[in-house]
Amino acid sequence: MKNTVFITGASSGLGRASAKLFQQQGWNVVAAMRTPEKEEEFNLMDNVLLLKLDITNSEQITDAVNLVKEKFGTIDVLVNSAGYGLIGVFEASTQEQVKQQFEVNVFGLMNVTKVVLPLMRSKKKGTIVNISSFGGVAAGPFASLYNSSKFAVEGFSEALYFELSPLGISVKIIEPGSIATNFRNGIDMIKNTIEDYNAGMAAFIPKFTKRTEHLPKASAEAVAEIIFSALSEQSSTLRYVVGDDAQFYVDLKTKNSEADFLRLMQQ
Repeated sequence: MKNTVFITGASSGLGRASAKLFQQQGWNVVAAMRTPEKEEEFNLMDNVLLLKLDITNSEQITDAVNLVKEKFGTIDVLVNSAGYGLIGVFEASTQEQVKQQFEVNVFGLMNVTKVVLPLMRSKKKGTIVNISSFGGVAAGPFASLYNSSKFAVEGFSEALYFELSPLGISVKIIEPGSIATNFRNGIDMIKNTIEDYNAGMAAFIPKFTKRTEHLPKASAEAVAEIIFSALSEQSSTLRYVVGDDAQFYVDLKTKNSEADFLRLMQQ
């Protein structure tokens, strides 16, 4: 029997690239997205189930998983790819912006995982793949909400790694850097109305970009390849850093003392 992968956020970026790769490799693919009516490619592919799914809607999650059970019987791999970035001054953010960042990046991811787990647990096998970011390891100014949501994904995934391994279920965290997807174009910006932060923002953004502009960036397709190979290698590895720019910031955080990391980032 073919393996089945359930991918959230499959309309673009990493989710889309992953859905294409798994389909090419002969898997059953569940391509879940908020607006499947706009899709013009996956609905023409064999072994692809195109589903409407807003991961902040618990009822839609349950309905989607039930449809997958009817169509393919089970879910072997869950790729939690849906998410977005909210960037800007924390003090200027609204309560609604804070809530939505966590509803999508954290609670939505958790809720999908919770509904899928009984299927994996019944078979004593399966893999949860959570898309994080180097921003889930190393934080920077003006990304407090995005960073904190990805830090939450990292902690959640690490805990699940230990919790689920006795049940035969694996957990993988993917930590990409800047990639050639529409993620940056889809970033939500917090409108800043507090003048005291203007100088800091103006100084930080060009320095942050320049620091890694010489380093190779991973493509969405390359990240999808890492996801697929992580499943194939059957290793106990938890974290996969993808892209030299991502590795730069992860190393900056993990290979320096806290004092040195703070100093280097403040520069």
